[in-house]
Amino acid sequence: MRPADRVTTHEWPRSARLDAPHVLERIADITGVRLRLEGPAPGGEVGAAYVRWPDGRRSVLTEGRSRTGPLVDKARAAGVPTARQELAAHVDGARVIVQQRLPGAPPTTVDTALVHQMIAVNDRLAGLLAAEPAPRPTDLYLTGDGPGFCLHEPLARHSERTARLLERIHAIGERHAAMVGDDLVHLDFHPGNVLVDAGRLTGVIDWDGATRGDRHFDLVTLRFMLTGHDPGLVRPIDARLNAISERRRLAYWAHMSLRLVDWSIRHHDDATVTHWLDVAESGLP
Repeated sequence: MRPADRVTTHEWPRSARLDAPHVLERIADITGVRLRLEGPAPGGEVGAAYVRWPDGRRSVLTEGRSRTGPLVDKARAAGVPTARQELAAHVDGARVIVQQRLPGAPPTTVDTALVHQMIAVNDRLAGLLAAEPAPRPTDLYLTGDGPGFCLHEPLARHSERTARLLERIHAIGERHAAMVGDDLVHLDFHPGNVLVDAGRLTGVIDWDGATRGDRHFDLVTLRFMLTGHDPGLVRPIDARLNAISERRRLAYWAHMSLRLVDWSIRHHDDATVTHWLDVAESGLP
């Protein structure tokens, strides 16, 4: 971002990272189970950690919401490799989860084979919640703040360019502010949230935002995150997204624009903000 574009600076609230040693002590106090910390798990904005049970089993400690557990179980039953929850506790007002450690590791590179495997996972989420009672539509937060993410004021005050982006997001939100559907939606579906082993997708992780809606939202997320990479990577995603209306695609893209630019303003540097602004603007009219 050019210095001339900056109109204000502000100390925005930041999300705290997982304090694994403290959490493990509190889990021991609450449950009597003493887990041993092995070290931080790679990736993630809030953090996760590898832990070991007294019997030697290895698991992953992370934060999470209790309501997503049944949704993850549905994904697993549909053939998506997901981790089983092994222990959960409330620590200092947050819910923490110890879950099965799946084989593999986050990919160091993304190729078309991985993209096709991720699209196949997306297909398995189609209609998984059709038999469940339908709650209210999932808010995309295009006209009001989300719960700790998708905040609007950082864009409004950070720079003239981010303020202009926010105006476009608001205009889209006036026409399409929520997501509906019977699919299971991961809500943060990108290569950093999958595990691979020898080129094979072995796990989909970080289901904390899982919800009911339109699985194409996850493909828009994947497309957003891969923008600027080899065009061959995004071509099969674009082919799938041709099946949805422009109005839906724009609403999902606007959500990702708000989410990534807001998070970058509050947690990263200007170069990261500029990168996600470039991506956001590339998909908006």
